[in-house]
Amino acid sequence: MKILMFGRGVIATIYGWALQRAGHDVEFYVRPGRAATYGDAIDLDLIDARRRVRGRRVVEKWPVRYREALAPDHDFDLIVLSVPHHRLPEATAFLAPRIGRATVLVFGNVWTEPRAAIGALPLDRVAWGFPQAGGGFRADGVLRGLLLPSVVFGTLGRPPTDRERAVRQAFREAGLRIRERPDFRGWLWVHFVSDAGLFSQGLRLGSLSELAGATGDLREALLAGRELLPVLAARGVDLRRHRGGVLLFRVPVWLLAPVLAWLTAHVTPLRVSIEAHDDPDAEEPREVCRDTLAEARRLGISVPRLEAAEPNFAGPTAGGSRN
Repeated sequence: MKILMFGRGVIATIYGWALQRAGHDVEFYVRPGRAATYGDAIDLDLIDARRRVRGRRVVEKWPVRYREALAPDHDFDLIVLSVPHHRLPEATAFLAPRIGRATVLVFGNVWTEPRAAIGALPLDRVAWGFPQAGGGFRADGVLRGLLLPSVVFGTLGRPPTDRERAVRQAFREAGLRIRERPDFRGWLWVHFVSDAGLFSQGLRLGSLSELAGATGDLREALLAGRELLPVLAARGVDLRRHRGGVLLFRVPVWLLAPVLAWLTAHVTPLRVSIEAHDDPDAEEPREVCRDTLAEARRLGISVPRLEAAEPNFAGPTAGGSRN
């Protein structure tokens, strides 16, 4: 399969690497002028947990190919679109007249109605998924991250189409297990408020990485997420269909917070995943908290912990994400 990764962010890079290693033809679309800045290889320092519980460390310089233009008659089979949720309208507007014959995989956070979030992209050409990887680019340009053994795919209340099944197969060929979520709209929103709870406390400390091993702060993050569950219910999410997703907020925090603190401090994949999010100027955590709080206020729902954290995300970032 010929695959275009839209942008050279963390998720695009990690999955682009995995898909290319599986034999797929992978390129990156980047803004004009960026290819020369990035150079012809990416330095990777990854924990690859696809086959080992504790993961296998991969340190390599990975040669990559970039393109800075995308004509409508391109021959890509798949475009992987993994951008911060607040940049999705801009990205879909760019891609809509340039989709060619490709399927577009929307691969990340969505907080609006999914059908509206894709703008002018044709719904029958879109697949929906969510990465199970993470990390960050360090100041020296090295991508330090984690690739977990599964990836989430979902639909909006119907069986997968042939296009969607072909996308799933490409990820299976990359050694990834597929986790299906038929109510993907609800799943995305549960995940979004979970992020808001974690980010609200991470921003208070400076970055998400500071939560690793921090029992008290993780407790506050869990409680912040719990306070957001009524927002989901008010938006029409049937929480009974997402018991696994909300379980973290149902378990007593006095029990769960120390367990999470120990895991994030001692289990290598989890520790790497959270410690890699050390950019104090990253945009997405702030945008997630802003949008979640705005929706809670629109619905008239009190979310005191997120409201208390507002000074940490209300204003613009100093420099934006390094990704």
